[in-house]
Order: sequence, then C-alpha cells, then structure tokens
Amino acid sequence: MSDSCHHHGDGDATLPTCESCDTGLSRRDFMRDIIAATGAGMFTAGGLGLSRQAFAAEADPVLKIGYIPIVDAAVLLVAHARGYFEEEGVKAERPTLIRGWSPLVEGFASGKFNLVHFLKPIPIWMRYSNDFPVKVMSWAHVNGSAIVVGRHTEAEEFADLGGTQIAVPYWYSMHNVVLQMGLRQAGLTPVIKAQGEPLGAREVNLQIMPPPDMPAALAARKIDGYIVAEPFNAAGELLAGGKVLRFTGDMWKNHPCCVVCMNENQVAAQPTWTQKVMNALVRAQNDAQQNKAEVAKLLSRDGEGYLPMPANVVERAMTHYNPGDYQHPDAIRHPEWHTGRVDFRSWPYPSATRFIVEQMKDTLVSGDTGFLQALDPDFVAGDLVDDRFVRKSLIAFPGGKRDDDEDPFVREEVIRV
Repeated sequence: MSDSCHHHGDGDATLPTCESCDTGLSRRDFMRDIIAATGAGMFTAGGLGLSRQAFAAEADPVLKIGYIPIVDAAVLLVAHARGYFEEEGVKAERPTLIRGWSPLVEGFASGKFNLVHFLKPIPIWMRYSNDFPVKVMSWAHVNGSAIVVGRHTEAEEFADLGGTQIAVPYWYSMHNVVLQMGLRQAGLTPVIKAQGEPLGAREVNLQIMPPPDMPAALAARKIDGYIVAEPFNAAGELLAGGKVLRFTGDMWKNHPCCVVCMNENQVAAQPTWTQKVMNALVRAQNDAQQNKAEVAKLLSRDGEGYLPMPANVVERAMTHYNPGDYQHPDAIRHPEWHTGRVDFRSWPYPSATRFIVEQMKDTLVSGDTGFLQALDPDFVAGDLVDDRFVRKSLIAFPGGKRDDDEDPFVREEVIRV
C-alpha cells in the first residue's frame, strides 16, 4: 500500500465507538492494545498481519467467524446454521459472539477470526489510517436502521428535533452521516456539547451511547431519540414506548451498513477457498431475503441462539415495514422503492462507497479526522473492495433481480432525505 499522504492522514484517528459496550478507542490506545494482544506490531511498517506465505502454508483453513449480536451479522450466521459452508466444502467453527467492535477488530487483526462483519468505516480506518490489509468482500445487508424518538418529544419530523439530545452508536458510521444529512436539510445544527450545557433552539446535541443502552435511556427520558441498527429500533418500539421517526432505508435507498471483510493476504493465498466462502454467503443472502421470518426465529434466543434477543423482537426488526403502521410520524415516505426494513444483498456498489467517503468528510465527529480528509473517494472505491469473488457467486446463485437497475453491478445512489 502506498505511504503517500494522498491516501493517509497524519492525525490520531479515532476508532468508531463500539456497537455494544465500548466507549471509544483512540488510534494510539488501539495500537497499544493490539500489540499487547498479539505480541507483535500489527500496524507498523512491514507488520501487516499474517503474511501471504503464512496463509499459503495453511492448506485447508478452518473458517473462524467473529460477530456482534445484531441483525447485521445475519448472513454469516445463516450460512453456518443452514450448513452452506459445509456444503461448499469449507470447514467452519460455530461463530464466536463478540460484544464490542474493538475486540472484534483485535481478533481479526491477530488472525483469531478470518471472516467478520464490520461497519463500513472500520475497514476504511484500518486500511488507510493503519495500513492493515483488510478487504471488503461484499455487503452484509442493506437498510436495517432507523431514527427512534420518545413519545415525550411529540416529534413528527427532523425539524422537530431542535433542542434535543440524540444518541448515536459511533461517530464514523452511516448512522451519523444520514442523521446529520436529515438535520441539515431541516435547518438544524448538530453539535457535540457536554450534558447539561445549554442548547440553542436549532441545535441538536449528539452523544455516543452503546445500542443496548438506548431503549432504556429513551424510556427514562435521558435522551430524546437515537439512531441505530436493528434490532434496537424494534426493541425501542416494543420495550421503550418509542416511535420510528424515519427509516434510513427510506432516506438512502438500499444503503450499506455492515460489510463482510477478510484479510487481503489470505484472499491472495487461498483464492479457491475464498470463492467457496463467498458462495456460501451469497446462498445465505438469498435464503435470508426470501425467508425473513423463519431466519429471524432461527437466529433468536428462541431458535439457535446466535442472537440473545427473543424471536418477536428479531422478527419485527426484519419484517415489520407496513407504511400504514408508520404514518405518525411519517417514517416510510417512499413505498414505491419497494425496499424492506432490512434486506440482504451482497453486491458492493462502488457508488455507495464513494458517497459515504464523501459524506464522512462533512460529518461532525469527535476527534481527529485527518485521515478521512485525505481520502480520495474514487481511490477507496477501487482499493478497499475486492468484488471478484462475490461477482462470480452472484452469477452462480443469482437469487432473483437484486435492484431496479438494468445493470445489476452498477447503480446511481438514490437519496431523498
């Protein structure tokens, strides 16, 4: 990878805050923890994780999956639960549940896991801020997030959020990007202020909060709303009396959130094995898309227990998207898009990568953003993603038409904030 400043920032970039329990991790702390965990300088020059030669020496690798217990991980879990890996000739251990993004990143960087799902900004951070050879192999899902507000707010649209406290799960995320797009469109200003500090009538104060804490905080009125991935929006509705202000898939059509990642050195050393893994994942995508209710129960604690949530919450998170049930607030304004609350599509459209890199540059975050400002969206779209394997898998296991475009591998992003 080039060391040119065209692609790399010099600042102390911040790892996205953990989806489950982390409070945030600076670049320096992250590097220190990785070194402590692995006994090697993973992100130093020449220390780019396990080498291609090391991977090549492992003739028949065992697939080791790490995942966060959210719907974003469904494709990895379904591929294991349904036996698709085994049918493709890939030996796979039962996926390991990890409760925070930082330990998941550490496990992947040290070689403990060779298949993971990451929030899209995490591989961007790993590759361009720390020279780690992560590759995005496909998308894990599309849509699957929402803005939920407390009924005490009486908010019906973004313009009603002035003077409120809104929680986000991490700064470098699609969630933070889309939320701030909506706020700016409504003439509001996102700010990051200490709790208790006065807010202007048109200011919206953002704070980081672990997703499992969000529904309870909303019920207790410690916050006025939050944006997060499923199933925490469904949990907010069912358990905290919250209401969906807007589904993010109704603002950015079929947007990515989590992506499937592997080590570039392993991909290069074991292309046949990699293709088998991707075949299983695409088969799982097709299965999950066509059998959402069944898959929800399978993954829940009432099924195989991959996710520690009850079946009714997971099923709502994956299936409940009736415009008639979301009129106040008007959370679904584009039923003609024919999108789902969450959908399972693999193809990593370059246009979406470019868009999120561009938008992240203009999104308010805490901490240094030097490496983001230095990124070229076109370069990232071509360098971060390896779509050779998923393309072959989609041709072999098409699973029906995947989008409204004539060319299934090219699209223009549709955004209607």
